[in-house]
Amino acid sequence: MRYFRFAFVLVGLSLLSILTAPAAPLAKRVDRAMLDEMAEQELIGLAVGVIQDGQITYLKGYGLADREQRLPVTRETMFRWASISKSLTAVAAMQLWERGELDLEREVYQYVPEFPNKGVMLRVRHLLCHQSGIVHYTNGKVIRTRRDYPVTNPYENVIFALDTFKESPLVNEPGQKYSYTTHGYILLSAVVERAHKQKFALQVRDRIAKPLELGALKPDYQWKEIPHRAVGYRRHNGEVKVSTDTDVSWKLGGGGFISNIDDLAKFAAGLLNHQLVKAATRRKMWTRQMTRDGKQTKYALGFSFNHYRNGELHTWKADGTGIEIVGHSGSQEKTKTWMALWPEKKLGVVLMSNSKYANPRRLAGRLLEAVMQQDSKQSGE
Repeated sequence: MRYFRFAFVLVGLSLLSILTAPAAPLAKRVDRAMLDEMAEQELIGLAVGVIQDGQITYLKGYGLADREQRLPVTRETMFRWASISKSLTAVAAMQLWERGELDLEREVYQYVPEFPNKGVMLRVRHLLCHQSGIVHYTNGKVIRTRRDYPVTNPYENVIFALDTFKESPLVNEPGQKYSYTTHGYILLSAVVERAHKQKFALQVRDRIAKPLELGALKPDYQWKEIPHRAVGYRRHNGEVKVSTDTDVSWKLGGGGFISNIDDLAKFAAGLLNHQLVKAATRRKMWTRQMTRDGKQTKYALGFSFNHYRNGELHTWKADGTGIEIVGHSGSQEKTKTWMALWPEKKLGVVLMSNSKYANPRRLAGRLLEAVMQQDSKQSGE
């Protein structure tokens, strides 16, 4: 075990990928925290980014993108976003709402008649805040529609992707409670596509990737060659092994995008700087939603809330203490990710790991601690 941890420390120290030349104390704090967590969690690879005052000030890779080939994590390494993809989908939807092209209170069936009417008032807003009652993975019966398709990779079409769950019964009535669902965001991507009459992936490209100059962000289509893809790792019977390479094209809007650490950091900075939606739209997007009985949830419209205190991120509670942090996490085969933002300070951190067993909440908390300590020292506190 000592050799294992020592090897990661050496690799981490040798891989420096810094966008700018940040103050040495910040670099040392981040490196110390991340190398410590790399060793403690026995992670294979990790990439992190720091945003201060709305500007990306630090980007770095640690460990290995491919353990077997001894390829290091660099700023070019491509990691799956997993569920942070939901925030992309939410932004695309809110951009249309801002333009008057999408009505959040309109019934979903009116945009996507291919989705069976469940006999209840299922609104677009319910999809955004996970109150639709649409089944997730294991919280109810998932019924797949079996049929032949006219194309080789049918689920690239977000309408065809609905076949993976559209016949499934709802697990609760819309608005009754918060119930997280990736399938709900697949349906939301179809709504966005129909509302703007443009392929969903192209809307993300044109209204998010291009304005923010996200040169690496793209759908993680397994049938396409994507250079610098990280190899994923899982822990099985106490041993870290290579993950299988499951296709995620069917859930693009809920967890199917991929990029390098630069692009995830640029997306976070773009959110903090109002580059994607107007300030009023962002306030609406980052307002925690309530169920129909008035119970406040931890989820807004495509973003979730946590509390930061004493170097740790805690699940948001109505009576919780600490700084409110908005963002999203991601967990998927081959990846763990986190985006944590403190809007009032235009401060944020992002991270991506190819170790499925990583604890990204702890990593994000340690990153925030390093950055906040740096800010406190600079302000003379």
